[in-house]
Amino acid sequence: MNTSELSSAVAAKTGQSAASVKLVLDAAFEAIADAVADDQSVALSGFGTFEARERAARTGRNPQTGESMDIPASRSVGFRPYPALKARIRDAK
Repeated sequence: MNTSELSSAVAAKTGQSAASVKLVLDAAFEAIADAVADDQSVALSGFGTFEARERAARTGRNPQTGESMDIPASRSVGFRPYPALKARIRDAK
């Protein structure tokens, strides 16, 4: 599902226009990204938590040559789903 499809799905459930829902979703995604970039976690009740995670520098291998290489430390975003979301996904089929 992409943003357009998500906008349409939310619009169908709420009776709002897909265009107005897309504006709200875009603003929400931007607010989440800004908060995580500023080292804040974003907890969405019943859904999960987005947070910045640090990865330590490490040594890896080039899969083509097998040569050892240094991988620098980095930051990325992590998502930890809440139990209700895990249960819904587990019981979906």
